[in-house]
Amino acid sequence: MARGHFHPVIASAHAASYLLRTITRSLPSPIEREVPVVTSITGDPRSPLVADSEGPLCAEVIKTTSDPYVGRVSLVRVFSGTLRSDDAVHVSGHFAPGTGHADHDVDERIGLLSSVLGAEQQPLDHAIAGSIVAVSKLRRAETGDTLSSPSAPLLMEPWAIPEPLLPVAIAAHSPGDDDKLAVALARLLAEDPTLRLEHVTFTGQTVVWCLGEAHADLVVDRLRTRYGVVVDAEPVRLALRETFAAPASGTGRVVKQSGGHGQYAVCEITVEPLPAGSGFEFVDSVVGGAIPRAFIPSVEKGVRLQLEKGVAAGYPLVDIRVTLVDGRSHSVDSSDQAFQTAGALALKDAASKVDLALLEPIIALVIHVPDEHVGAVLSDLSTRRAQVTGTESEPGGHMRVTALVPETEVSRYSIDIRSITHGTGSYMRDAAGFAPVPAIAAKKLLGG
Repeated sequence: MARGHFHPVIASAHAASYLLRTITRSLPSPIEREVPVVTSITGDPRSPLVADSEGPLCAEVIKTTSDPYVGRVSLVRVFSGTLRSDDAVHVSGHFAPGTGHADHDVDERIGLLSSVLGAEQQPLDHAIAGSIVAVSKLRRAETGDTLSSPSAPLLMEPWAIPEPLLPVAIAAHSPGDDDKLAVALARLLAEDPTLRLEHVTFTGQTVVWCLGEAHADLVVDRLRTRYGVVVDAEPVRLALRETFAAPASGTGRVVKQSGGHGQYAVCEITVEPLPAGSGFEFVDSVVGGAIPRAFIPSVEKGVRLQLEKGVAAGYPLVDIRVTLVDGRSHSVDSSDQAFQTAGALALKDAASKVDLALLEPIIALVIHVPDEHVGAVLSDLSTRRAQVTGTESEPGGHMRVTALVPETEVSRYSIDIRSITHGTGSYMRDAAGFAPVPAIAAKKLLGG
């Protein structure tokens, strides 16, 4: 058991007492287990630690709970050194990008230390290496964080945490609960390192990434029962894009001269499609001072604003080159705002003269599955408009399958693959850009 090669399973009508006796008699003591690898907060190696109460302080937050009345309570395991009540400690949490957990390195002061036995807590003055204690008043500490001395801060080897792959869009049932929902989600993130929060700017949705349906149900239930926030689950809206299918030209005219100070701006542009992933390019080809140099950036700003709004289905425009070729101005009535408006109108005019292509996000899947389920997985992928890019044998009778799949087809794949492989398959996903949507699929996505 000390090497982690044997895991006891206890079946007893008196499980609690028998479990406690088994722990005290059979499981390894703290001095029999190696302390996890530690580094400095900048990643520099440090000497290995041992479970010694006189050693440098190194502890880890193994669980975090938040109570509306008590506040945040951290369950902490001390690996080295001694943790004392009212001591200053360095709280270090480093997470992978995109997890919704912000990296932090802050100094805080320990509140009340207590030993936990069921619902009872007994105050302690200190906790030595090997102890597991409850700590109050650590405002920034999250599950998985390292506590160490402020004079010699340390960072413990991060946990191997499964990637949450099930997106669930949620919204407060009552509009007035939006602020309460934000606070509640922040506390849940501190408790659960497997939870990921995403605020999708384009769709305006709050998306919680969970490990599965049971995890999602637990998050919704905790929001309701613990924080008093009732939420509604919504379909996750895709962040689609648009682009030009062919070159086009357009003219934007803003002419308002009805007495007094007016508005005057005319610009002519050409639009060319670019390869996928190229983004947006703006080229100034005006000659002869047809548009004063001061107003060229105004045209570009107007075009960029219209790109974000879209011109057909309301999705942002991407992968185009806009070239400003000509225009006209007025010595009195031309202004920054007039040329911004003209630039936007020119882009809309060009879009009206050519077909636009709808683009959908593509996901790169890496699937690990036993050999006996490969056929079922490949057959299922074919129904999801997937492009299988490779298969590779792995040790132990497994196969590695890679594929590019539209995101709309795999929003619930974490559930589906368990059903297809009887719980034996796993996968990872990563964004792989955008691709044109076939006409039939585009009609379905747009609700046609």
